[in-house]
Amino acid sequence: MNYNSIMIAITNSRIFNSINKSIIENKVIIIKENLIEKIIPKEEFKLKEYKTVIDANGKTIMPGMIDCHLHTAMFNCMTFHNFRVAQWEIRPELQQMYSLFHSQMCFDMGFTTLRDLGLATSRGLLTAEICAVRDSIDLGLFPGPRMLVAGWSHITGSHLDLIMPRAAIRPKDSTADGPYELRKQTRENLRTGVDVVKTCASGGGGTDKEEPDIINMTQEEINAIVDEAHNFHKIAAVHCFTPNAQKMSVKAGADTIEHMVFTDDEALQMIVDSGTYVTPTLSHRTDHAIDIRRNIGTPEFTLKKMKKIQPYAFETFQKMRDKGVNIAMGTDLGFDPEMGTNAKELEIYVDLGMDNAEALQTTTINAARAIKLDKIIGSIEVGKIADLIMVNGQPDKDVKILQKKENIEIVMKEGKIEVDRRDGNNKSALSVIPGDWKIPDYL
Repeated sequence: MNYNSIMIAITNSRIFNSINKSIIENKVIIIKENLIEKIIPKEEFKLKEYKTVIDANGKTIMPGMIDCHLHTAMFNCMTFHNFRVAQWEIRPELQQMYSLFHSQMCFDMGFTTLRDLGLATSRGLLTAEICAVRDSIDLGLFPGPRMLVAGWSHITGSHLDLIMPRAAIRPKDSTADGPYELRKQTRENLRTGVDVVKTCASGGGGTDKEEPDIINMTQEEINAIVDEAHNFHKIAAVHCFTPNAQKMSVKAGADTIEHMVFTDDEALQMIVDSGTYVTPTLSHRTDHAIDIRRNIGTPEFTLKKMKKIQPYAFETFQKMRDKGVNIAMGTDLGFDPEMGTNAKELEIYVDLGMDNAEALQTTTINAARAIKLDKIIGSIEVGKIADLIMVNGQPDKDVKILQKKENIEIVMKEGKIEVDRRDGNNKSALSVIPGDWKIPDYL
């Protein structure tokens, strides 16, 4: 990209300040190259100095949104009919293309940064393929979000292992056992080029014939994984459904805790004291998500488990917020719900007690802090990368407006307008009209 040709001014906007939840008015955002160069009083603005002027006409400018937990390579309900069929009929090479497509679906809706927490298939870990999707976007070959990609370090029979059927034949390097094997698996993922190391300390919800409260590894094993991640200056994310798993993760020094379905007072206090961020992933807990899973072939055991844990997930979220846990938005979009509906997660947060502006913080500055990128994204400040969206409405008063595509008028990434739905414009991140694609595994 030739940044020298980019000189943009955004006028007449409501600027959402994600640091303190305030709205800034009567200011002009000046973007030079890929950065926010300055924010000036409107009286100082001189039209002739700028190549491009965007008149927001009273609309809201906010930081590009961040989803800290999703799986772009999964067989999503928008693009596949039955994930249990697709996992045998779709080659990793095609699955990689869907990872790109799914990331673009989210990007088209204002999510300029995604943390993809990886996937394993019958062919092994899909780590290199998703890293290549990230790299192809970074190289400018395709439009898409900034991606942080995770590699899995996990034991035989863990929750992550059981995303594949128990009967599936697994490549020998898919899992590892013991601290030294897990260190090696982590190092291999790091060599591949991951940004994040993902592991699991407990059972989970969306897997067949597995209870959430099982222990997935020893303290020594999780310590080894987190230690290797930090040795290479990378983030460690740990799947945790139970208080025991949460305590193990905090002791190991995990950077983020994923899900937190069950908890107790001791675990909550440890998380608060450590400052660890939690991604709640409540979109995956709704009745809507469960209905989708039923329609795409999920076993009855799993459906009953998902419904059983649902109230605990919502209750734990409220306990986390009341206790002062750092919350960063994450959806767990994978098989369900629909790719691109990430913003519905924010509505759930509001329904459970957050105010709208606080919910916006979880997907902007909080999320940026959780993934260690708050020095460059997550807020509209001088010197930060110009990842911005222009929203028709006031999401700080009603986050639901972020769910409608027509309200996301502009998506800007690194100072470049990638999506433009203003009157007279029809620029999308997608190369196909939603719903026009074929379903490859439809029987």
